[in-house]
Amino acid sequence: MSFGKAMLASLLGTVLALISIFLLFFLLLVVSLASGTKEEVKVKSSSVLHLTCDAMLLERGNDNENGLANAFGSDGPGMALDHFIADIQRASTDSHIEGIFIEMKGIAGAPSSLVDVRRALEEFKSSGKWIVAYAEDFTQGGYYVSSAADEVYMYPQGTLDWRGINAEVMFFKKLLDKLEIEAQVIRGPNNKFKSAVEPYIYDHMSDANRAQMASFISDVWNVMLDDISISRKVDITSLNALADSLTLVDPKKAVEERMLDGLKYRDEVLDVIKSKLGLDATTKEDDIHFITLEDYHQTGDAPSSKDNEVAVVYAVGAIESGEGSDQEIGSDRIAAALRDARLDNDVKAIVLRVNSPGGSALASDVIWRETMLIKQSGKPFYVSMGDYAASGGYYISCAADKIYANPSTITGSIGVFGILPNMQKFLDNKLGLTFDRYETNPHADMTSAVKPLDETEMRAMQLVVTNIYNDFIQKVANGRGLTMAEVDSIGQGRVWSGMDAQQIGLVDEMGNLEDCIKAAANSAGIADYEVVKLPAMIDPFQELIEQLTGQKQAALLEKVFGQEYEMLQNAKQFIHMSGVQARLPFIMEIR
Repeated sequence: MSFGKAMLASLLGTVLALISIFLLFFLLLVVSLASGTKEEVKVKSSSVLHLTCDAMLLERGNDNENGLANAFGSDGPGMALDHFIADIQRASTDSHIEGIFIEMKGIAGAPSSLVDVRRALEEFKSSGKWIVAYAEDFTQGGYYVSSAADEVYMYPQGTLDWRGINAEVMFFKKLLDKLEIEAQVIRGPNNKFKSAVEPYIYDHMSDANRAQMASFISDVWNVMLDDISISRKVDITSLNALADSLTLVDPKKAVEERMLDGLKYRDEVLDVIKSKLGLDATTKEDDIHFITLEDYHQTGDAPSSKDNEVAVVYAVGAIESGEGSDQEIGSDRIAAALRDARLDNDVKAIVLRVNSPGGSALASDVIWRETMLIKQSGKPFYVSMGDYAASGGYYISCAADKIYANPSTITGSIGVFGILPNMQKFLDNKLGLTFDRYETNPHADMTSAVKPLDETEMRAMQLVVTNIYNDFIQKVANGRGLTMAEVDSIGQGRVWSGMDAQQIGLVDEMGNLEDCIKAAANSAGIADYEVVKLPAMIDPFQELIEQLTGQKQAALLEKVFGQEYEMLQNAKQFIHMSGVQARLPFIMEIR
């Protein structure tokens, strides 16, 4: 009987493997056919760029995904910031593009990314072309972006969400207490602002953490208020009063307060666009020359081949040792990209684009070493900070000749910590599991997660963390031309907004990636250059295979848990952290 079961199981496994292989080849065939049969996109005269904003903002787009997107009727997992900015800039000088129609369905992104999107739209408008924005409902992030338009309309029964912003941190202390799990925390000396450990040792924000949160969240809010106030001609005092009173839940009030230009149905907004194009009101929507951003991107010029290049190395995500991915910084992969750019004679300047809340201190140091070799080579080395360049993200930035950031960039957090969970009581009292051991020396079991650290072990761990913190602030001091004492006074794990970071010497200039690239090229003495992006993005076919083999659980979990996914990731990090960490405890996102 057991032989029959084994034979049946083996047969079933073979059948499933054959089905998986068939599906894989079928999908590849569909992608190949979709890529080969897609009609060439052409921009017609008097076209309108149609922006359907309904996705998460990503730092960098993958052009190789187009075949997959076309095959499955999808535009990909999000809106790529680099593609968006480049395409809007090109459209501003494209004689075939008359204007932009923003159909805001909900955009999600960190504050700095939203600033970059809005700035691109403002620069498009400054070229003399028009922008019309429309939504059935406006989120705060969606409204902030849309407020750059000449005219902003909303569905008559819609709601404009306007209430201020907040950053929320989940605390696990009471859960750990119930489970009888102890978080053994070691922070750098006086790293009172290093709040990444707080969720595991407190059930609320410390006074120091609340103070830094209040400072940078207020800066982010003030940037939003300033921009909207200028575009909509509504004073900041009124904008705050409207948020406090929640008055704008009434759409008519939103029009009265000049936050909207009117309440219109979608077909009525199309009539506005027809009028701008000089079309008759009876013109059908299909006869308006709308072109999506995805299609417009396909009409862009192929990269030219020039002797002078500016290499942009993208460092996106948490920092870990190894290869990483397009959304996680692997020290091996990013170090190799920096090294390739340094050794390439065509590359005359290097820009490191950092969008990271930090991670492993050791992995950060591996990347930092490559930045120092670039400095020694004599090539200009600049850093452009995105949404986050904090902790490990600042570590890999500090050696730059110049650092650019947006006012809403979250940076600094110069500090380190280590956490070792003690799960002894949990395993014994809750699960009935006990452990015994033999060691050759008294502290051979120091890193075990099923025993507490003794005084000697705690002192040793503290020494490791202290040494890494002192090394961190020494490297920042060397890179920024400050003393160690000065860096320590603005370090201690404290987070700063980009505008505050500039005032205290951690950032040189306010500006986005484009500003940074131009400055780096100017420093290299080149006016005509090509931008090359490194490292090469992961092949989407490889991603597809990983999904078929069950290696993409994270994408599924993110869809299921939504905004809470990042909080769950923090809980997971507690279990899997290894080595001394330099990271933020939260991800701030405006929707």
